[in-house]
Amino acid sequence: MILGIECTAHTFGVGLVNRRKILANQKDMYKPEKGGIIPMDSAMHHREVAQDIYQMALKEAKIKENKIKAIAVSNAPGLAPCLHEGLKFAKKLAKRLGVKLIGVNHCIAHLEIGQSIGAKDPVLLYASGANTQVIAFAEGKYRVFGETLDSGIGNFIDTFARHCGIPFPGGPKIEEKAKKGKYIELPYSIKGMDVSFAGMQTKMKQLYDSGKKLEDLSFSMQENAFAMLVEVAERALAHTGKKELVFGGGVACNSRLQEMAKIMCQERESKYFCPAKSLLVDNGAMIAFAGELMMKDKKLLMEPEKLDIAPRQRTDDVLVTWR
Repeated sequence: MILGIECTAHTFGVGLVNRRKILANQKDMYKPEKGGIIPMDSAMHHREVAQDIYQMALKEAKIKENKIKAIAVSNAPGLAPCLHEGLKFAKKLAKRLGVKLIGVNHCIAHLEIGQSIGAKDPVLLYASGANTQVIAFAEGKYRVFGETLDSGIGNFIDTFARHCGIPFPGGPKIEEKAKKGKYIELPYSIKGMDVSFAGMQTKMKQLYDSGKKLEDLSFSMQENAFAMLVEVAERALAHTGKKELVFGGGVACNSRLQEMAKIMCQERESKYFCPAKSLLVDNGAMIAFAGELMMKDKKLLMEPEKLDIAPRQRTDDVLVTWR
């Protein structure tokens, strides 16, 4: 019975997993009244909701806390104040229960949860607020085969939405607006295996300020930005020779991005895996799931006082010893 704690950014989540079966997945999201995420405010949110979310997870799983054998916590990468708050809660709980901790890389958890729906050796298209990467396992590590050169896709969408007066999170509202839009030409920027959104961001703000319809800009942004992501994902599939694509991250909830990826996979005769929305967004269940897999290497289990946060840890910094 593994407890998982997610705390990297705006979401505090607690999940419970037993032998790859998800028993609970509770979370609460910090939403600023205006502007983007303020790390200290998000950390305060985590501190305030942690105990309630933990109790809700125990109730959903219908277990007593003495059944918990280890605690997995997302200690990297992320916003330092948020990571600190989550780790502090995890350490206090681990000491009280007399169990060890396992530090989980948030990005890798998004990839590993694909196993819960049948993915075995996929390429991950990871599209979230702060992260945009195409990742796959090769030679002992999860390698980054392509990534954003500037903003994460979610932050890019939210920044434009905020410019148009749409509060955080802006993605769902932009998706709705896009359903009524027509295409306007925008910059399309792929450099090798990497993508860049800065030019498109500047152009869209200029067009919006000059009176272009938000519906048209929303539609065009999705068509351009998502085509860039799917193109890089297809290149990674070709380069690695893998035959599975799995989605991860909150932006992967977008139905248009899912549709584009499905078409690409059908044309390549590759399998397409998309976890449920509750497992695409930041959540504690994926941390618990990854933690249970990682426990195959007993050296990764640590005494609470020995685990620290790693806010800037890259996916390919982690030596994968549990596969």
